[in-house]
Amino acid sequence: MKLFYALIILITFQNCSFDNKTGIWKNEDKITNKEDDLFAEFKTLTSENESFNKIIQLNENLKLTKPVFQNNSDWKDIYFDNSNNLPNFKYNNLNQIVFKSKKITNHNINNFLLFEENNLITTDKKGNIIIFSIKDDKILNKFNFYKKKYKKIKKLLNIIVENNIIYVSDNLGYVYALDYKNNKILWAKDYKIPFRSNLKILNNKLIASNLNNILYFFNKKNGDTLKLIPTEETIIKNQFINNLSLNDKSLFFLNTYGSLYSIDIKTMKINWFVNLNQSIDMNASNLFSGSVIVSNKKDKIVVSSNQYTYIIDSTSGSIIYKKNFIPIVKPIIVNDYLFILTNNNLLISMDLNNGNILYSYNVNEKISKFLDIKKKKVLYKDFMLANNQIIIFLKNSYIVKFNLNGNIDEVNKLPTKINSQPMIINNSILYLDSRNKLSIVD
Repeated sequence: MKLFYALIILITFQNCSFDNKTGIWKNEDKITNKEDDLFAEFKTLTSENESFNKIIQLNENLKLTKPVFQNNSDWKDIYFDNSNNLPNFKYNNLNQIVFKSKKITNHNINNFLLFEENNLITTDKKGNIIIFSIKDDKILNKFNFYKKKYKKIKKLLNIIVENNIIYVSDNLGYVYALDYKNNKILWAKDYKIPFRSNLKILNNKLIASNLNNILYFFNKKNGDTLKLIPTEETIIKNQFINNLSLNDKSLFFLNTYGSLYSIDIKTMKINWFVNLNQSIDMNASNLFSGSVIVSNKKDKIVVSSNQYTYIIDSTSGSIIYKKNFIPIVKPIIVNDYLFILTNNNLLISMDLNNGNILYSYNVNEKISKFLDIKKKKVLYKDFMLANNQIIIFLKNSYIVKFNLNGNIDEVNKLPTKINSQPMIINNSILYLDSRNKLSIVD
């Protein structure tokens, strides 16, 4: 009987083994379903709301316009710039590690990094703000704002940097400004209610939102409140984090109730708002989840709800297109094209001018065919555009490089295991690895 059970266990492990040819599937199955799907707590209400799941081939006669390259030396906003969109970065594409630091912190890091004047800026769950100089290969400053009574509380810091000043809001209700060159707090305010959004800077204003969906405009020089705008509050709090995006005329604010607001950046008055929560149960306790708002330089913004991706006229708030696919990571707008990775593993390109889907490919199938291996499910860390390639970062530290037409050019593994969100600085990829060491890959 013991021999029988042993054989069953052996067969089970053989059937569930990872691919041994490339290792690209390795460790993917160990990641929980919670990490796998940002929208796992939501269920489709009816069959007509089922997510888009079609394979569409690109028309052979269609040639996508290639964007210009951008050499980048700073990353001052966690989403790169005010629009939350990414350009076509210049990248050396050698996949060789050119720099590796000592351990920057012993504590769990917060996911996003900043970069200013050759300094990496990161934070950890203990509330430390760490400034690491690549030029000097050392930590220039490690600052902690918090007193001993907060020692056991996990700190979630929202950060943005401008002219050597790091602005911070946190999950304890504090907002403060740190001059990191002089290791000095310029001002600090306690608002008692946790802040829960990315930060934006606009001229003399610092913009943030709190847990109760109140939008704040602060004077960035002294922290005084210039204006606050209350919006719908939800009784039950979910994992969605309020999101802010800016264009030349307006601030866009998506709250946890599912309402998208446009606010005039000069008058700080509401232009329009629209609710994107498609639930039949429209009450204050209803859970909503959405995506990072991405805007282009013209007149469109892209935002997603639990079930749909919306293309919205940024001037009027009217919905131009509504598509039943949901991004798993932040979308990218390139010229007049939208590139999106969906929660059901599709890479989709869409024409923003007419709403037509140019192509839709299953990433898992593309990888398996390219490597000639058995298909399994990959899990995504991030994606961006570099050298006219769509670079998909996987959680197991592989990177898959698609051309703009949706075909794989190459698959590589990063020299070290990626732990933070990646950045492209001075033609190289920067990230913190699993040991909290900075890796720079050419």
